[in-house]
Amino acid sequence: RKVPHLRLGRTGRVLEALMPAVLEQRVVGKDARRAWRKLVTAYGAPAPGPAPSHMRIPPTPEAWRRIPSWEFHLANVDPGRARTMLGCAQRADALERLVAKAPDAARAAMMSLPGIGIWTAAETAQRAFGDADALSVGDYHLAKIVGWTLLGHPIDDPQMVELLEPLRPHRHRAVRLLEVSGLTLNPRFGPRLAIPHLADL
Repeated sequence: RKVPHLRLGRTGRVLEALMPAVLEQRVVGKDARRAWRKLVTAYGAPAPGPAPSHMRIPPTPEAWRRIPSWEFHLANVDPGRARTMLGCAQRADALERLVAKAPDAARAAMMSLPGIGIWTAAETAQRAFGDADALSVGDYHLAKIVGWTLLGHPIDDPQMVELLEPLRPHRHRAVRLLEVSGLTLNPRFGPRLAIPHLADL
């Protein structure tokens, strides 16, 4: 009741949702956003219409495939994530056709690609399909946040899946409602993770 206005949008653009999700694998969000900004600024096209001259839209599949390995390195993207992104760019047409599939089938198809697991497929499905049930299992913080907020103590992924099972097929919607309600709890017990810089190695 606190957020009756909440809607789960969908872009219908799979690759544009998948690439930033791959960048977010195994790193802190700040590092992923910095890498996305660097790559899109360098290889994206100017935004159409009246827009600031520096504004860019994400690279096309062809542009992604042309990015050399050292540019990923300079953007602090490790070789594993870079390979995954290039592999996705090579399969862009097939990925875009997933919009026509049922959400479960689309997520399963994404997970058949090397480097795409349940978390990345869920994050992509949330953005591209508006998938209300795409639960981000494997997220570094999510299970702990759900546990602290609903139970008063941290839980792990299997416990989160069990706890939210009665809410299927609206598990992601329930998590978003928690997040935007302002009621979430996530006590911090130590310093934030440091961001390693691959270019310094």
